[in-house]
Amino acid sequence: MRSGLPRVAGGSPWPPGADDATGTSAADIGGPETLSVVPDVAAAVIAPSALLPAVAAEPPTEGTAVAGGFRRGLPRVTGGEPWPTEGRHIPEAVVPEAVVPEAVVPEAVVPEAVVPEAASIAPVEPTAARASLKERILALSRVNQVLLASVAFVVLAAVVVIVARLLASTPALQSFLITYPGATTLPASAPVGLPVWLGWQHFFNVFFMVLIIRTGLTVRRETRPTAYWAPKRDLGRKVSITIWFHQSLDVIWLANGAVFIVILFVTGQWIRIVPLNWDIIPNAVSAGIQYATLNWPTESGWVNYNSLQVLAYFTTVFIAAPLAAITGFRMSTMWPKNAKRLNAAYPMEWARAVHFPVMLYFCFFIAVHVFLVFTTGALRNLNHMYASNDVEGWTGFWIFLGSLVLIATAWVLSRPIFVTSAARLFGNVTSR
Repeated sequence: MRSGLPRVAGGSPWPPGADDATGTSAADIGGPETLSVVPDVAAAVIAPSALLPAVAAEPPTEGTAVAGGFRRGLPRVTGGEPWPTEGRHIPEAVVPEAVVPEAVVPEAVVPEAVVPEAASIAPVEPTAARASLKERILALSRVNQVLLASVAFVVLAAVVVIVARLLASTPALQSFLITYPGATTLPASAPVGLPVWLGWQHFFNVFFMVLIIRTGLTVRRETRPTAYWAPKRDLGRKVSITIWFHQSLDVIWLANGAVFIVILFVTGQWIRIVPLNWDIIPNAVSAGIQYATLNWPTESGWVNYNSLQVLAYFTTVFIAAPLAAITGFRMSTMWPKNAKRLNAAYPMEWARAVHFPVMLYFCFFIAVHVFLVFTTGALRNLNHMYASNDVEGWTGFWIFLGSLVLIATAWVLSRPIFVTSAARLFGNVTSR
């Protein structure tokens, strides 16, 4: 085989002869048979265009022909003349890079490091941009869910009103509403009006309930507490600062509730919110139908609540509140953890399954209660609850507004940075 152009500038002709330092012979490279199979590949591999300028600058060696300043190498075809032809000058620009077919280049000629891996040339995915887009889609989905829920609620309310009005126009339902007007008759010994202590109890109950619901929701979604609290006598019983605050509010709320129950029975006010006969059931249905038709029952809360109100207040005071206390105590750190029989009789899963729905009931009750207060005579109702009188004045409204300011202030101060200072007065606070 004829030795042709060097592989690198200033190197020996290639392929090397048998007497070169590498000891490679023409037989190792391949004979004419090899070239006859792929005639153009050998010339393309041996004379790449990238090496032509460097070779042209070298002086010709003895026994090698030069044409136009270029070294003559292997023939283009088997049995042909050396190439380039004698007397022909081929500028560098004439030799295109496409002369070397990429798919035909032998693997041994191209160094492995030159071929990049697929992973190295793969486009870098914009992770941050994709995450931001995902968050925007989720946020948009939440907005759509809220809008969809709002539209569904309005449509459902409209359907309920239409159906209730159609039913109320029937003779049978009109007779039912006359027989059961929506309220039962109270005993003659029932107290009239709402005392001052009941107004204060109402404020404290709302104040603590709002903070309890806030901290309870925070506990549910909290993953990394900002601080931990432990009693000074038992530093091993750590809880998050949010759980400590939630349980502290629970204790105060229960104490306020206990005072409320005692005074409620001492003063006889319990008669107003405890069902006394079974007529309260059809009267509650009658009141519900009247609310649904938007022809609401006559409000006389200063003297007697309608039956639907009585059932709602009774459920809140004597059912929902005790359930919240019992289940909350089971989930708290005050529950004895080593009492195996007690834990087996009252599993934690039961308490969790009841505690959260009870919280949702309180949220629903508060929303409906506030809505009815402002839509059935706001000034008179606020005077009932906060000013203990039955007139349409602004005293109850201003007291109510002041209570909202106090609740909003407590909401802001219930952040960990403020709660931590109070927690240090009752135990040890650490960051981990």
